[in-house]
Amino acid sequence: MKKEADTINDEKRSTFAAKMTDVLNYGALNLAMGIGYRARLFDIMDEMDRPASAEAIAGQAGLDSRYVKEWLGVMVCGGVITLSRGGDGNDLFHLPPEHADLITRRAGSANLGVYTQEIPLLTRCALDEVLKGFQTGQGVAYDNYPRFQQFMGQLADAKHREVLVETFLPSVDNGAIVCQMETGIRVCDLGCAEGVALTLMAEAFPRSTFVGIDIAEEALHQARAAAADKALTNITFINQDAAVLDETSDLAGTFDYITAFDAIHDQTQPLAALRGVHALLKPGGIFSMVDIAAGSRLADNREHPMGAFLYTVSLMHCMPVGLVDGGTGLGMMWGREKALSLLQAAGFDAVEVRDIPQDAFNLHFCCRK
Repeated sequence: MKKEADTINDEKRSTFAAKMTDVLNYGALNLAMGIGYRARLFDIMDEMDRPASAEAIAGQAGLDSRYVKEWLGVMVCGGVITLSRGGDGNDLFHLPPEHADLITRRAGSANLGVYTQEIPLLTRCALDEVLKGFQTGQGVAYDNYPRFQQFMGQLADAKHREVLVETFLPSVDNGAIVCQMETGIRVCDLGCAEGVALTLMAEAFPRSTFVGIDIAEEALHQARAAAADKALTNITFINQDAAVLDETSDLAGTFDYITAFDAIHDQTQPLAALRGVHALLKPGGIFSMVDIAAGSRLADNREHPMGAFLYTVSLMHCMPVGLVDGGTGLGMMWGREKALSLLQAAGFDAVEVRDIPQDAFNLHFCCRK
């Protein structure tokens, strides 16, 4: 009996040892891919129509050949780039087009390569602070994440430019919201950051007026500058904590449509923020809350294809940011059920949950007051 148990344990150890080997290899591969993506090496290799030497690739990219050669070693061992031998006996490297379809900038909404930058960035921004949080239970201030905020802003900008006006807005309320925006309504974007979504909407719907709300003054400074550069007169920005929106009496009941793109789960007081949204809407107004597509129970996310990645991003950013000043620390993976519960508690009794065209990461919680 003991021998049989020992055999089973040996098999389990062997299986987990293989898993740990994968963890170490893929963790290293993610870091190297993030470097290559930022250095545009994947894009350079995608443009080369045949296998090339490390020196040729480095020359095309304007980079040091020794660094590129070492990086190529990671990519070959990781199965991202293929290795062959030229007629002169030198190593040649090639990025298969089916791989490039998923890891280059031309991939658009199918681009997974861009996300390889997230974990290295979060490690650089907040590793020590998060480790302290394990001891103290305290949150990590938003100010620790300038590089990550810039990166996420670029991601959001690219997504908004690709799908917001042409795809997402026409899907809201079966196209009715677009008709209203063409006629002229008041629209607010909560957590607007640098204001890209608002600017795109203000340009597309000049008869409507737009207000951006964010707690980060530096981001709002950039938003105002961008709106001024485009000579947009139908857009303004307000520095305001979302948690006290329901106390802002001059804005109460003034908006026909409010949006929040991946903003609610980072709030320290998400219920207060949602109550504020409800207060700002006119009767019959619509709130589009775009947030992560997940379940509220860990068991529901165990088979999520990117569950470990998303929980890690939440651990390193979303949850600790949400814990600041005694906040609730929802985290990115708060999930559909918790979201519906908070929306109902905020006063929204008519909520439809919909998939979002060209966005597998998020759900659209369409709420009517």
